[in-house]
Order: sequence, then C-alpha cells, then structure tokens
Amino acid sequence: MRLRQQLLTKNDCFRLGRPLQVQGVMVHSTGANNPLVCRYIPGNDELGRNSAGNHWDRPGLSKCVHAFLGKFADGEVGVVQTLPWDRKGWHSGSGSKPVSANSTHIGFEICEDGLHNPDYFRAVYREAVELTAMLCRRFQLDPLAGGVVICHAEGHRLGVASNHGDVLHWFPQHGKTMDDFRADTARVMRGEDEIVTYEQWKQYMDRYRRELGALPVSGWGAAELERARELGLTDGSRPLDLATRQEVVSMVVRARR
Repeated sequence: MRLRQQLLTKNDCFRLGRPLQVQGVMVHSTGANNPLVCRYIPGNDELGRNSAGNHWDRPGLSKCVHAFLGKFADGEVGVVQTLPWDRKGWHSGSGSKPVSANSTHIGFEICEDGLHNPDYFRAVYREAVELTAMLCRRFQLDPLAGGVVICHAEGHRLGVASNHGDVLHWFPQHGKTMDDFRADTARVMRGEDEIVTYEQWKQYMDRYRRELGALPVSGWGAAELERARELGLTDGSRPLDLATRQEVVSMVVRARR
C-alpha cells in the first residue's frame, strides 16, 4: 500500500480535536468523475497540481474524512491520510439512530472515475482492502463482525449514516460486493493474498524483469561475461535478468560449436 500523510490542520475536524473511539471503518466514494487525489487536498509534486482549488484544508470546514484514495501524479494509486485515525471526522452524516458513524468509524473516500474502468477499479479496490486491513489490525477490529466494516449505503441501512448509495453503485459493476470486501480484508489480515489477479501478477512480473534488466553485472562475473560476449554466446545485456529455456539452449549450442 502506498500511504502518505498530509494532515489537514486548518480543518475544524483536526483543529477542534474531538477524540474518536474507533469501532469500525466506513468506505465511501466521491461521486465525481475525477480519480486524482489532488482534486480534494492541496497538491504537490507527488500528488499533482490541485488545479480545481477545491480542498478541505481551510478554517470553518467541519467535515472531513480520514483519508482519500486515488491517483497520484505518476498515475499510480495511493492513499493520503488527512486526519489522525483517532480524531473524529464528519463523513457519514446523520442516520435514524442517535449516534452516527462519525462517532464510531474511521471514514475514507475512494476517488471515482467513470466507474467502468476495470484496471482502475482493481487498483483502488486492492488499495482500499489493504488500508482497511491495516486499520483493523491497528485498532483490533474484526472485519467480518457485524457493523464493523461498512460502506455509506450500509451505514444508512443500519441507521448510522445519511442516505447515500456509495459504494454499492460501483462495486457490483466489477463483480464485487461489500461481503467480498470484508472477506478480502480478512484474508489480507491473515497474510493471504488471494485478490491479486492474473493480469496484476503479469504486470508485477513485467516490472520485476525490467528492474532486473537494468541492474549491472556483478563484479565476480564480469570477466566471464566479457569472455562469453567475445565468443558470441551472449550479447551481454540483461546480465542479472531471468533466462528462458530457449536462451539457455542457444548459448549451450553456440558453446559446443
């Protein structure tokens, strides 16, 4: 998980310092087609320029979530913590019950895109699961227990939040429910990693191969590599990268000529 802290110290939720007795985590999504984190908080080189000028770090603003999750300037997905986890925010609104999730739950927003991009959804879903697992570990929460890990729509049904549809208008479009989210969070907490898709695994392997290919030859093998290059066994590139069977066979055949 890519997590950075940028506390909104001018916001009243931070400035007034009301404590939060954490009993759960509430998942929100922004309801706007803009996946960039800098749309909601002050930008910088890492987060990107906040061209909209619409952020939450200003006096007199008494609503805020604890984190935003979306794209950073380099296009990768990450999380920005905006309030201390144990400081009360205002993110759920009021429900039918006297005590709302503002007094019991950490809340974070997932920055929406157009809702139909599977790659972006997989990235933010994974990041949201890892963030929730981290928070559940820290505050000793069971994500499978009733009312602990909920979305805004579920909060409304439970009477602890206002009437919003997030995230149930989005997750099912990509084959995910909040039950899936809770189960995936529990798996990550157990050290399992069953939510990495095959496409994600291929992306990780491609990145790993690029990193290996950029590494220089080790000192102990430099002379042998140079000799192999002189004999035409290899061109000497990618000295620490993985070799396929075809490449190995080719080098063996050339060596036997």
